[in-house]
Amino acid sequence: MDTDLLRAFVTVAECEGFSAAGKVLHRTQSAISLQIKRLEDQMGETLFARTSRSVVLTPSGGRLLPYARHILKLQDEAKRVMGAERQGELIRLGTSEEQASTYLPELLPRFTEHFPEIRLELICNISTALVHDFQEGLLDAVLAIRHVPTQSGHLLGREPLVWVIAEGKSLDDWETLPLALNPEGCIFRAHAFAALGREGRRWDVRYSSQSPTGLNLPVQAGLALTVKTPRSVPDGCRIVGDAEGLPSLGHVEIEMHRAPGRSSEAFLAFCDTLETIVTGTASLESVEYVTGKL
Repeated sequence: MDTDLLRAFVTVAECEGFSAAGKVLHRTQSAISLQIKRLEDQMGETLFARTSRSVVLTPSGGRLLPYARHILKLQDEAKRVMGAERQGELIRLGTSEEQASTYLPELLPRFTEHFPEIRLELICNISTALVHDFQEGLLDAVLAIRHVPTQSGHLLGREPLVWVIAEGKSLDDWETLPLALNPEGCIFRAHAFAALGREGRRWDVRYSSQSPTGLNLPVQAGLALTVKTPRSVPDGCRIVGDAEGLPSLGHVEIEMHRAPGRSSEAFLAFCDTLETIVTGTASLESVEYVTGKL
């Protein structure tokens, strides 16, 4: 049985579409469709039910899926044991700078101890851009702030958002609140605007930067306030207390995206270790309705 055909089959099943599977496997949609047709001819069964809007497994496809996954796992294990797997496997991780600075200091030593040959390419950007690049097949894993539900996003939990100001600074010093925020498209910015709009507070975005450093500097200097998660409060700053009169910002949801076409031991261990570290963070609240991929 051709494992390339099985890998295409598993990827289509997990991505729920030929186009999305093609992006993950770096092939055209027509090439993926041809591979599935060849596999169906070999099996003598129809594996997917296709409509104009969705691709779902048939009963035959559902029976084949666990066996296909097991065969691919055994193949990856055999390559690793026999030394045939390319040394220095590359994992492309997308996350925000603040998440990277929070989680990678613990992740890298733990993971590298067991997989010292692995190479990591880290891409830092806002979540919407990272999820887009993941869907285009440009990233293997993404730790993101959820903006909209996706097929690949696995919900890990949620974090509270807090107002942050320099230590020793009072909100009474400002008639109009000066804000330091990420550019348009950031959900932190949207939460800030919505909260202040509900209260009718006067505000002005004085500083805008995609980099945490670009936001932290004016806040640390007492020139603005910003929105953070509790884990990301910079030195010399404090969380604005409830009694100080600013509206609640609510929570954001943290999600993980994994490339369904990647099943090597190293990649799975990398993602599992990162998820364990993230969900063990004090500021992250568990979400009971998490059941897996959405």
